[in-house]
Amino acid sequence: EEAARKAAEEEARAKAEAEAEAEAEDQGIKQEELPAWDASDSEGDWDADAVATNLNLNLKLKLDDEEEEVVEEEVFTKGTGPTITNNDKSKKKKKKKGGKHRAGFNPSRMNDDSSDDSDDSYDSDESDDGRMTAKEKMRQRRMEKEAELDAAREQREQRQRDALAKRSKDDLRSPICCVMGHVDTGKTKLLDKIRRTNVQEGEAGGITQQIGATYFPMENLKKSTDKLNKALDLEFKVPGLLVIDTPGHESFANLRKRGSSLCDIAILVIDIMHGLEPQTIESINMLRARKTPFIVALNKVDRLYGWKDQNGAAIREALEKQDDNVINEFETRTKQVITQLMEQRLNAKLYYENDDFRRVVSLVPTSAHTGEGIPDLLYLLVELTQRMMIDRLMFSEIPEATVLDVKKIEGVGTTIDIVLVNGKIKVGDTIVVAGMNGAIVTQVKALLTPGEMKEMRVKGEFVHHDELRAAVGIKIAAQHLEDAIAGTSMMVVTENDNEEELCDAVMADVQDIMENISTTGRGVCVQASTLGSLEALLEFLRVSEIPVASVNIGPVHKRDVARASIMLEHQKEYAVILAFDVKVSREAQDAADDMGVRIFTAEIIYHLFDHFTQYIKDTKEERRSEIEQDAVFPCVLRVIPENVFMKKNPIILGVEIVEGICKVGTPLVVPDKLVPDEENGGTKMLELGRIVSIQKDGVDTNLVKKGSAVCIKVQGNSSQSYVAYGRHFDASSDLVSKLTRGSIDLLKENFRDDLQKTDWQLVIRLKTVFDIV
Repeated sequence: EEAARKAAEEEARAKAEAEAEAEAEDQGIKQEELPAWDASDSEGDWDADAVATNLNLNLKLKLDDEEEEVVEEEVFTKGTGPTITNNDKSKKKKKKKGGKHRAGFNPSRMNDDSSDDSDDSYDSDESDDGRMTAKEKMRQRRMEKEAELDAAREQREQRQRDALAKRSKDDLRSPICCVMGHVDTGKTKLLDKIRRTNVQEGEAGGITQQIGATYFPMENLKKSTDKLNKALDLEFKVPGLLVIDTPGHESFANLRKRGSSLCDIAILVIDIMHGLEPQTIESINMLRARKTPFIVALNKVDRLYGWKDQNGAAIREALEKQDDNVINEFETRTKQVITQLMEQRLNAKLYYENDDFRRVVSLVPTSAHTGEGIPDLLYLLVELTQRMMIDRLMFSEIPEATVLDVKKIEGVGTTIDIVLVNGKIKVGDTIVVAGMNGAIVTQVKALLTPGEMKEMRVKGEFVHHDELRAAVGIKIAAQHLEDAIAGTSMMVVTENDNEEELCDAVMADVQDIMENISTTGRGVCVQASTLGSLEALLEFLRVSEIPVASVNIGPVHKRDVARASIMLEHQKEYAVILAFDVKVSREAQDAADDMGVRIFTAEIIYHLFDHFTQYIKDTKEERRSEIEQDAVFPCVLRVIPENVFMKKNPIILGVEIVEGICKVGTPLVVPDKLVPDEENGGTKMLELGRIVSIQKDGVDTNLVKKGSAVCIKVQGNSSQSYVAYGRHFDASSDLVSKLTRGSIDLLKENFRDDLQKTDWQLVIRLKTVFDIV
């Protein structure tokens, strides 16, 4: 037995040794099957495509300790044979991080002999850079870019400060004057009289819709003030006067803000017959907020009863030739205006009685029709700017401009009207303006100005210039201006400027506007001709709580209609395009008719508001009529026993409205009378039917409120026809309108303003009666 046991152990040991030798032999064969590959051997058959495929499988290494993926770059170069430049680096990373290649071709086997040398020469800093994730690299690049832009912005602001320090009192630019006031006070007409033009009648409805600029050369100012100048001996130091005409009505507050931020001095036009009006007060607040000096033009003195025309005369000369009754009325109305200005915390006097122009507002009586007082107005503008605003008027080399309008001119192309506030601009300069799809960088092809004493908005012959200096209104012709936005800043690129930083600067205004747009993508589409009018429309919609889905500046095209048609699936009443002072292409109109999109167009913003407001009102009424049967108003009725005219279906009886609103179509129940519920089992409230008619004092009516006594006719359906007064209910039981969750929701959405606070309180109480969540 012992010998057999030893023999078995020897046999097992021999078998195990044989298996181990066989396994070692197999491993040796496998190693011999993978011969080392020499990169310098160009005669060997090497499949580059196969190697590239295997390399792609090993581009990402799974790092066990940091659990992040590091992207390896494999670079192939062509020569006598293919070479791999990042092989050693990937091998080093594998060794240091303890990571493993996935199954497939292992690049570390390709050149084992050189692995130690490459490990020794490997730079640890380079390894750290290689392990930086893509997200971290993007963050680093973004921070570097922001730092670069901040540095460029600081350099630009420093150049502006240096330019301000180099200004001289002997080199002045033209003052910019802004004309403000209430609608229809005669602002544009006043300028027309000075220019001897007729812009005002060309405006839609005689109302200014956009800001316009007019340049008055010094020679013309001297001629206009010649009668006054002989006595006052005024010395002209400024090269001219640039006047900006702003809209007066409420909707254009943003345009007035933009105009007043441009101007050095303002003319506030007040109708002497009406005194201060809403937009007059608003303009005063704007000027006060910006600390802009202003003078008051007391316009329409020719409306005084018995006024004798003195065309173009100075105001004191014209007053001397009036009768006593005219003088008395003039003094009375002037005192009224001065009192109204004092209510706005402003001291005011007639300009020829004013001895403190800094603290007391000057009043200049004028007539836009007959021209009296206009020489006084121009004289006072020039005198005040030269005497009190020298520091502000000193010329600076840094260009500063604002875009007023974007227009397409036949034979020229798309142009922008700008006011050059400071600096110079010449043909060939690179400019940056804000656009609907981002900043526009383009080169000036032509500088155009209207003829002397003419309005920029009016079509006519333009004068070409090679270079212009501030302050002046200019029409610039250049490429890619189709998407330019009126009402934004324009910048001129100099050799030291960072173009990208200027693009960010001009787009700042547009980003502010975009904040007013609905983020849900649901609402109306708005199109306008300028940024200011777009702001006015957005402000109206914001106050009216109407969401805006998209905005655009320029004509309405078919793509705009397609965008608006999306709302047909969500809220039909918002499938609307509000187009102010822009054209609608024929294709867009045809598409709108086919899709059911409404396009509202108007040249006067008031009319656009009226049309859209009426449309919303009509749409709501239409929807209310559609759901009127389903919207149940809350009411509690008490039967008048002596006025029961018919006890069976249809039940006709007199009732008193104890609470709520009784309306035709209201379903009535008796809460304290329960009957079997055959459909659902259990019991339910006694249902009488719906009110089909209401009479009050013998006259049919649709709706009555709390406290009224009326006669109602209740019609039950087939399942309710058995109900009879006296048998199933009597005067001791109140009748209540049957509310549901759906009817309450309809009330909230469509009839919220029709219910008083007490009515909503009744709704809350009835929810508990009908067990409504």
